[in-house]
Amino acid sequence: MAAPSAASARQEGQPFAKAATMRDVAERANVSVASVSRVLNGLGVTSDATRQRVLDAVEDLRYVPHFGARSLSTSKNDTIGVILPDLFGEFFSELIRGMDLAARAHGKHLIVSSSHDGAEDTLAAVRSMRGRVDGMIVLSPHLGAANLSSEFAGRMPVLLMNGGAAEPGRASIMIDNHGGAVGAVQHLRSTGRKRIAHIRGAAGNIEADTRAAGYAAALDGHDPIIVEGDFSQASGHRAATQLLSMPERPDAVFAANDMMAVGALLAFQEAGVRCPEDIAVVGFDDVPIAALMRPALTTMRVNIAEIGRRGVERLIGLVQAGATADATDTACEIVRPILVERQSTAAASSARFNKG
Repeated sequence: MAAPSAASARQEGQPFAKAATMRDVAERANVSVASVSRVLNGLGVTSDATRQRVLDAVEDLRYVPHFGARSLSTSKNDTIGVILPDLFGEFFSELIRGMDLAARAHGKHLIVSSSHDGAEDTLAAVRSMRGRVDGMIVLSPHLGAANLSSEFAGRMPVLLMNGGAAEPGRASIMIDNHGGAVGAVQHLRSTGRKRIAHIRGAAGNIEADTRAAGYAAALDGHDPIIVEGDFSQASGHRAATQLLSMPERPDAVFAANDMMAVGALLAFQEAGVRCPEDIAVVGFDDVPIAALMRPALTTMRVNIAEIGRRGVERLIGLVQAGATADATDTACEIVRPILVERQSTAAASSARFNKG
C-alpha cells in the first residue's frame, strides 16, 4: 500500500510521512503547481481568490518553501541578495562587512553570491535569487552590466554598485574612478616624478578602463607606460617585474588597486629597488593592508565598508517603497576617492627626479 501524501495525511489526521511539497499545496488548493509558484515567488498575476486558497493550503500543510520561511502575509523574506564579481580579497571583505552591519541593524539577512566576474554569470546569479530575496545589490564591473537590471525591472528593487555609467531611473552608487586616477597621477607629479607607469586592471573591466583613462588624461603630454594586471597581488608582482626590465624604468607607479600595488612593492623589495627613493607607488581603494605595508602605501581612499552600508540602507528604502514606478530613489550617488598620503610617495629628494 502506498504511503499517504502529505496533503491526504493532513486531512486524515495521520502523521506526515514527509514534509509537504509544492505539489501537495497545489493539490490542497486545487490549483496548478505553477500557480503556487507564482503566489510564493510574487511573480506574475494571480486572482485574489487563488492567492488566498494557496496561502490557506500553505498554512494547513505547514509548507515551508525551500528558500526559507517567509512572511506570506507581506510577501517579504527580510533577506537581501548581493551579487559580487568575486568573494576573495580585502575589498570584498570590507564591502560585505559594511553590508552585514547595516543589514543586521535592520533585522535583515544577506545572501551573497559571486558572478565570477562575468556578465552571463551575473545574470545567472540574479535569476537564482528570484523569490528568495526582497531586493538585490548588483556589483558588476562589465560594460553594459547596468542593463542586467532590466531583466527584473518592475518586480524586484535593485541597486547597482560600482559599475559604469548609471542607468537612468535606477538607483546606483558609483565610484569616481576617472577622477580618482587623475588625483593619483597628479599627486605623483607634485612630488617630482615624471616617468609614471600604470598597472591596469583586468581587460574588459569598466573600472579598469576608466582608471586607465584617468591615468592617461593626467599625464599632461607625457608618454603613457601601461602594463597589464588583473587586480590580484600576483599580477601586480608580475607587472612590476616587467617594469624593472625596461631599458628606462619608471620613477613612479600608479596601480589600479591596492592589491596590485602591494604586489609591486614586494617585487621592488625583492629586486633591491627602494620605495619611494627609486620608485614611488600609489594604489586605489585603501584596503586595511595598505597602511600595514612597509613603506605604508599611499592610495586613493574609498570608504569601502561605508559604501556597503550605504548600499544596504538605500536598498531597504527601495524595498519599503516597493519595486514600482512610484519608487522615489533613482539617484546615482557618486563616491569621490580621497588621497591618503603615506610613505610610499614621500617627496623625491634625489636629483634624478628633477631632471626633465
